[in-house]
Amino acid sequence: MEQVQRQPVLLTVDDDPVVSRSVARDLRRHYGEHFRVVRAESGAAALEACRELKLRGDQVAVLLADHRMPDMNGLEFLEQAMDLFPYARRILLTAYADTDVAIDAVNVIDLDHYLLKPWDPPEEKFYPVIDAQLKAWKTTSRKAVPETKVVGHRWSARSSEVREFLARNQVAYRWYASDEPEGRRLLEVAGADGLDLPLVVTTAAKALVAPSDAELAAEVGLSVAPTEEFYDLVVIGGGPAGLSAALYGASEGLRTALVERSATGGQAGQSSRIENYLGFPDGVSGAQLTDRARRQALKFGAEIVLTQDAVGLEVNGAARSVRFADGSSVDAHTVILANGVAYRELDGPGIGALTGRGVYYGSALTEATACSDQDIYIVGGANSAGQAAMFLSAHARTVTLVVRAPSLTQSMSHYLIEQVERNPRIRVVTQTEVVEAVGDDHLEQLVLRDIATGEKRTVATGWLFVFIGAAPLTTWLDGVVERDSHGFVCAGHDLLVDGQTPESWPLDRPPYHLETSVPGVFAAGDVRAESAKRVASAVGEGAMAVMLVHRYLEQL
Repeated sequence: MEQVQRQPVLLTVDDDPVVSRSVARDLRRHYGEHFRVVRAESGAAALEACRELKLRGDQVAVLLADHRMPDMNGLEFLEQAMDLFPYARRILLTAYADTDVAIDAVNVIDLDHYLLKPWDPPEEKFYPVIDAQLKAWKTTSRKAVPETKVVGHRWSARSSEVREFLARNQVAYRWYASDEPEGRRLLEVAGADGLDLPLVVTTAAKALVAPSDAELAAEVGLSVAPTEEFYDLVVIGGGPAGLSAALYGASEGLRTALVERSATGGQAGQSSRIENYLGFPDGVSGAQLTDRARRQALKFGAEIVLTQDAVGLEVNGAARSVRFADGSSVDAHTVILANGVAYRELDGPGIGALTGRGVYYGSALTEATACSDQDIYIVGGANSAGQAAMFLSAHARTVTLVVRAPSLTQSMSHYLIEQVERNPRIRVVTQTEVVEAVGDDHLEQLVLRDIATGEKRTVATGWLFVFIGAAPLTTWLDGVVERDSHGFVCAGHDLLVDGQTPESWPLDRPPYHLETSVPGVFAAGDVRAESAKRVASAVGEGAMAVMLVHRYLEQL
């Protein structure tokens, strides 16, 4: 969603309504085309206006305050306002009798100018002063941030998760460290104590303290609930297979909803660069590929629903019902299971406690710049680990690939192995595993074990990225859809027993190629047993599943 750049603000405060209106009138008449004039009649009201402007990400160019105001005089207001807008120019409106106070304030609060009342005619006594202050402001101001703001701590696990969620969902945001001046200012104006992080301030100036994904998604404009009760097709999972299915389903006239628990793209969406995908000779990042596919699916009318976690599948006559963790559900004629796989978690002392605090699953691309000149460790020997190593090596001092196997040849593409071997910043340590993570509030050391000898050694690092295994996200299908011993969904020919359909199969025909043990429910991509586990094959299976959906619907 495109952000509209708001005009910078000229804020004036005077407890005399007549003077207040007069100042605002003169400002609007001369500067109204390029600036927004905000008027207040007390210091408290002006400070509240400043807090709201700060949360919205607006710029305040000039603060004009009358000195003799009750409860809070002009100097007191300017002193507090400068904490919120340190680059705004500060002008005190004063009577001749108060000029000594104004002169002293130049040193006390760094007052930029004082104006004697009255200032008629403004063309001679008022506008030249404002012009000079605006010229000075333009040369020193820092542009306001129209994006969503995130205030957090570098080693806050939830702060890391929120940044990754926003980035993967293409929501523009700006990061502020909670222990730096601008971050502290945002915490103060939002009334947050900084103990529960992150603080998220939306473009509508709404402050969210440690929000859930669902709460955050709703406030930044993402769709979090289906708009209809019944669809022709519901796709579970927003990876390459799911996006492909949603795109082809919607483009062929099916009422289609794609439901994703986090962000579209799946594991492929986290890849820094995919170089062996057809049609991209120079490679393409997972985020770029995902964004194009998502926009394409939306163009054809597919509905994309985020932060809904599927927890149950039911057969209700001709309808297939999907239940979600929040208690809601959606019905459809057909369902395509494309919810992919997740990286397996490392097991060992300290690893779980330090997840999000130096230990990350997947690329965590939002952390890449923080890795500059650091020693990075990556666990995994497949393409995703190799792609992450190449990407992070552009920032890090060294990248160490920790691999359990004797070599990379069994799990990584040949072109990628060659790139890794040529990169002077990357080294590969084989037949080795990470058995422990050490650190207080963040990762400080790893304990590595040689699988052949059992020998352990400790290395210093603050960064570990994990790319191991593939655990299918299918426990919610238990007792409904047949799965293999590893949890992958069985479909098509894999359901046959000695060439015959199982006794539980209710139809006269055999299952279609990607059809599961429940008629009308299909599986595509990494979640399917014996699938190729490649982006191109997942996209193809998503399209093929829609073709089979049409075949199934023709027989209803």
